[in-house]
Parts: sequence; C-alpha cells; structure tokens
Amino acid sequence: MRKVARMNESPFNTTLTVGRLELPNRIVQAPMGRLRADLEGRPGDLMVEYFRQRAGMGLIVTDGTSPSLDGRVMYTQPGLYSDDQVPGWTAVADAVHAEGGRIVAQLMHAGWNTHEKVTGLPVVSASAVDHRGWAHDAEGNRLPYETPVPLDAEGLARIRADFAAAARRAVDAGLDGVELHSANGYLLHSFLAPNSNIRDDEYGGSPENRARFVIEVAAAVAEEIGADRLGIRISPGMTIQGAVEDDDAVAAETYRHLIDGLNALGDGSGIAYLNLAQPALDGELATGIREQFNGPVFANRTTGTKQVSTRQDALDILSLGYDAATVARPALANPDLVVRWTAPDYTEESLNAPDPKTFYFGGEKGYTDYPTL
Repeated sequence: MRKVARMNESPFNTTLTVGRLELPNRIVQAPMGRLRADLEGRPGDLMVEYFRQRAGMGLIVTDGTSPSLDGRVMYTQPGLYSDDQVPGWTAVADAVHAEGGRIVAQLMHAGWNTHEKVTGLPVVSASAVDHRGWAHDAEGNRLPYETPVPLDAEGLARIRADFAAAARRAVDAGLDGVELHSANGYLLHSFLAPNSNIRDDEYGGSPENRARFVIEVAAAVAEEIGADRLGIRISPGMTIQGAVEDDDAVAAETYRHLIDGLNALGDGSGIAYLNLAQPALDGELATGIREQFNGPVFANRTTGTKQVSTRQDALDILSLGYDAATVARPALANPDLVVRWTAPDYTEESLNAPDPKTFYFGGEKGYTDYPTL
C-alpha cells in the first residue's frame, strides 16, 4: 500500500511506494507519443538521451509502445513485439537507472486507430464499428480509418499473449514494469466503451462483460511479470478517438467491474497503480474510482484537448487526495521539471514552452534540445 516520508516543504517531494518501486516524488511523466524510434520500432540513441534527461521525474511512463505488429499506430512508434527491439530498451533502462530514475513501458495497441497500410495486417477492434479519423502513411498523408475486424476467440487469445510477451520483453530489457493503455479509444478502451463494443458474446453487452477482456489482459501480464510491476491507464466517462462514454452511470458500473477485477490480481493485493485521465477529478465518477482502487492513483485533469498542465493543476490534484500528478507537455519541454516546480522562487514564466511542430516528427529538435536551468 502507500508509504509517505516528508522530504521538504514541497508537496511534490514526498516518497510513494508503487508496487515494488519507491518513487522519490509525486510528479509522473505521462505517456506521450514522440515517435522517435526507427522504422522497425527499435529505440536508438536519441530515445536513450530523451529519457535519461528526464530521470528526475518520480516515474517515467514511456511513449505508447506497441505490443504487436497489428497494434502499431505509426511507422516510428516504438515496439516491444520483437526481440530485436529489446537491446534498444535495455539502453534506455540503463541510462535512466544510471541517473537514479524509474521507468515503465506503456503498452498500447492501436486497435481501430491505425490502418492496414501502416501495419501490413487487418485492423482489429472489439467490433466492426466505423469511426471518423485517419492514420498517416510514411509520407504523412492521411489514411481514413477502415472498418475493423472483430477479434474472434483466436484473436483474443493472441492479443492476450502478445501483451504478456511484450511485458516480459520490457522487464527482460531492464524496465521497471509496464502500463496498459486502456484509454483514449485504443484497443482495450474499445472493449469498455458501449458504442465501440456491440458484441453479443461474453465480452459484450453488459458492463461486466465489456470489462472482461481488459481484466483478462491485465491478468495475463500480471502472471507473466507480477502484478506489482503493472499499472493501467483509463479515461472513464470521456469521448475520445471514437470511443463514447457519455453516460456517467453506465461508465461507473463498467469501471466498477474493471477495478474489482484489477484489485483481485496478485493474490488479492492488486496491481501497482492506476493512471486516471478525467476532466472532473473531484466528481462522483472519478472519486468513486479512486476510492475503490486499492493502490496508488495517479491523475491528470484532461478534457481530451491540447491543454498544458500547470504546477497549480498538479498541486490541486494532490490536494484532492490523488497520490501523484501525471504531466505531459511540461515534462516534454522541461527535462528538469521537478527541480523547477520545487524551486522556492518558481514562476510559470521560468518554464520552457513546448513546440507543437516537433511533437511527433523529427530528430533532436524539440526532443532532446530543451535546456535545463
């Protein structure tokens, strides 16, 4: 469970036990797609340097990293579906650990948010439901989303095995664990949301059935690497990338079943943490989930738009009773964010401003060239 030790006057600088990890502070780097791997999904020196620079965060959650080839969302997305990708991740883990940091890989299967021209394989999801949007080819041209193929029993078993195998590669590479991406309309979220899951088998229909596959994936990963190395990201009650959760009562029931299943893993000790993205963190839905989950809960107040979290936002999250604040763009643009946010003379103007033009494409510009204090 939770352990706190006061280090100095800043609310950020208290330690936190998260599974088998001891975090030195309460600022967690959110998963952000930076798309700097090579075309085979292998991390290189640039990714190593990027994560090394940010080792002062309480915990780093990597880019969304594909656990299987058909789950790739972009050509330069990192992966953990091949043994060839492990050495690059070992270099990342070694660099972060050498700086005293902690890092987990977010496992993200794109589901219906990709294209056959990106993966070379059919697009899969919970159900054959269309939604608006597009992937991009290697030249950046738009590829309108295709109607996905519903996963059958064999496909479901393969996805479970792919997630477990990717988690094993992550741990074998030296990373401290994994986070399942069950938010933002990606594959696992497509099972939870009632509009993207219209199945009539044991994985669809009722809230309990819609939560079933996510629990099974989490159980497979926990069995492979230990529940105390596993976190999960969720975005309950949000409509994002095609997944629609616009009824809080339905969402509350769905996520109640999900949290019950997660709490039961690890012989009842539960998984290491819950990473919650939600616009109303003091609302009934988010508060109920936080109180039900039996471990640390990280949170980010998000509406799905391109907002930037401020230091005050992070302080407000802690004051609501969440265990850590998850931040994205401030960590992207400020490798030494913890130093900056805990400085006694801090001002918002002292931060580097993120450059959106460099978020998803390019080399070191807008990636490893942001200055420290």
